[in-house]
Amino acid sequence: MAVYRRGNVWWYKFTFSGEQIRQSTKQANKRFAQQIEAAHKTALAKGEVGIREREPVPTLADFAQTIFLPFTESTFAAKPKTQRYYEDGVKRLLEYDRIARERLDKITTDLISKYVSRRREKGLQISSINRELQVLRRMFKLAQEWGKVEKALPQVKMLPGERHLERVLSFDEEEQYLDVAPELARDVGMILIDCGLRPEECFRLRWANVTGDCLEIHFGKTGAARRRIPMTPRVAAVLDMRRGMVESDWVFPAPTKSSHIEPSSLKKGHARALLLGKVSPFPLYTFRHTCLTRWAPHMDPWTLAYLAGHQDMSITKRYIHPQTETIQKAMEKVWGGHKTGHSRPETAQQTETESPQGTDSKGDKWRAWRDSNPRPTGSK
Repeated sequence: MAVYRRGNVWWYKFTFSGEQIRQSTKQANKRFAQQIEAAHKTALAKGEVGIREREPVPTLADFAQTIFLPFTESTFAAKPKTQRYYEDGVKRLLEYDRIARERLDKITTDLISKYVSRRREKGLQISSINRELQVLRRMFKLAQEWGKVEKALPQVKMLPGERHLERVLSFDEEEQYLDVAPELARDVGMILIDCGLRPEECFRLRWANVTGDCLEIHFGKTGAARRRIPMTPRVAAVLDMRRGMVESDWVFPAPTKSSHIEPSSLKKGHARALLLGKVSPFPLYTFRHTCLTRWAPHMDPWTLAYLAGHQDMSITKRYIHPQTETIQKAMEKVWGGHKTGHSRPETAQQTETESPQGTDSKGDKWRAWRDSNPRPTGSK
């Protein structure tokens, strides 16, 4: 080992790739000085062949504040709601000190379960906790992609039993709401329930989005949000009326930071329409659910997913809530439209042979049973 003493400390000197290296170990112990010299040589050799020194694994708080949040700010600069979603999720995760100060590679499934238990003790709904877990899962995925950890991080699973929006307005409820709604709430409600837009897509409509008899959505929540949606006659009438009243590039201009209406712009009008129309409270998103549910029986699922602006067909299924009347009509069509139903061919032939007039099909039997067994009063 090329170590030598200068005063009370040891130094080392060696040549690497034609360059002379001379440094103090700041150690008075020769054995320690030799170990430091060997470590320096090893580090230089690794760099020569492209081997990186292992970086310390950051804690969840460090990764979130110095890497993850700056990434989301730049990536979702044009999507403030998405940016706010990640900020809120990170804020809630870091409130739990045990998980915030833990290194990423030391976070275990057990620690995540304790975080979930604490959130449930505070009375949070499963859907709220799942949104926070989705942020944690996204952070884990990026940490692995960017090489911040060298081992696989635990899988973050969503909690079962999440409640999805199931409310679908009846035609009577729709009429009661629109009849008494203030002008702004009525116009927005008609567009949402006839065209199936997301509320934020409706809020930021420009006149450039209105082309012929269609609404063109140029961007949105996902890449699939870009689509053309035919307008109903009443939506076309609403837009024609507003075009003569509004002197703005926006269909719904407002004195807000975005220059168009926001959810707060409809809060009072929506509440007033619910009260005067005597309709059970519902969020604006229910209009979209109602529209897609009404469309579902009349088009194939791929067309429905396109008009809804969904990238994943499994998301489309969340918006479809088959109604009892629709199911009954479909089953009557199946049972009444096929004489043999699902019976074996020989059974069907026997049935037709046994029938003297050839009219005793399964559809006839079903209708006869239905007529002799009327539905109880008040059933839907």
